[in-house]
Amino acid sequence: MIVETTAGPVRLAANLKWLFTEVPFEQRFDAAARAGFTGVEFASPYELPAGTVRRLLDDAGLEQVLINTPAGPAGSATIMGAAYVPGAREEFREGVLRALEYAAVLDTPVIHVMSGLRPADADPDLALATYVANIGWAAEQARAAGVRVALEPINKRDQPRYGLASMETAAAVAEAVDPETVGVLFDVYHAQVDGGNLIDRFERLLPRIAHIQIADNPGRGEPGTGEIAFDRVLARIAASPYDGWVGCEYGPVAGTLDGLAWTERIAR
Repeated sequence: MIVETTAGPVRLAANLKWLFTEVPFEQRFDAAARAGFTGVEFASPYELPAGTVRRLLDDAGLEQVLINTPAGPAGSATIMGAAYVPGAREEFREGVLRALEYAAVLDTPVIHVMSGLRPADADPDLALATYVANIGWAAEQARAAGVRVALEPINKRDQPRYGLASMETAAAVAEAVDPETVGVLFDVYHAQVDGGNLIDRFERLLPRIAHIQIADNPGRGEPGTGEIAFDRVLARIAASPYDGWVGCEYGPVAGTLDGLAWTERIAR
């Protein structure tokens, strides 16, 4: 879906974990296409065989623009990822390789490598060193596969133990490891909760941004339901050299299709 801003167009991708939840997951591909989307993203394709997801994409005429690395089972130390967890190196590496296998079948250009929760009893310096080493290894695998790695912090209000501290930390890790392969997932919602100052931070981080996601704050609903000036934010994205997708990772306040009226308001 293309939304026109005062500075030009922005390409929107539907996050199928958050949007079109009115129908079962496998029906969301067609629902997204009927609504005008040509790209989709979602965290976990692993519940279905890669070939099945490929068929769903092809039948709907969609591109898969982003997937996450696998999460660990419920209740485990790696439920939100393994990269920041000392002692979980093998699980982390298996997850990265599995994500790359799916990315190859789905022709997905970006993989979000989830940080995970820092164990309460872990030494902070050891956890950070573990993370940097893991991202370095992931970058080597992704570079060989022609895939970009994205690093996303989660705001400390919603998840105080999430390992990756900030957008700026993500950018520093990307710069240290491999800035051509590793970049920042600039989530507007998380950035607003943790520090705000969105346009200035977007401009400073722009050389490192690999993917963008949007939701309003508070509530994490669609643009226009909270405090963020999305007309200005999206216009700045449109005016920038960023030419990737903007993922709609929000919970519609009153249904997916009614919620998409925000795209018309931005255009006006």
